[in-house]
Amino acid sequence: MTKFAAFDAADYLSNEETIAEYISAALEDPDPDVFLTAVRDVARARGMAQLAKDSGLGRESLYKALTPGAKPRYDTMLKLLHALGVKLSASPTHS
Repeated sequence: MTKFAAFDAADYLSNEETIAEYISAALEDPDPDVFLTAVRDVARARGMAQLAKDSGLGRESLYKALTPGAKPRYDTMLKLLHALGVKLSASPTHS
């Protein structure tokens, strides 16, 4: 019987380009939980303790903000994304 390891996106988020593409793809999904999950995956890849330190947020606050169904504040997400080295940008939608 063949056994497979569970897929964990955090295992593949090792550089800024991959992280930016992953978060950008998550932003295209209309479900906000997809975005929170992507940011949480990146946070786990980078280390929650380090992210808490870099963002100035507590670890418990990070876990709470990145839980599916959470409604994190805009300033919280900006702090997290800045600490992760990611910035959001807007572009026109294509018809």
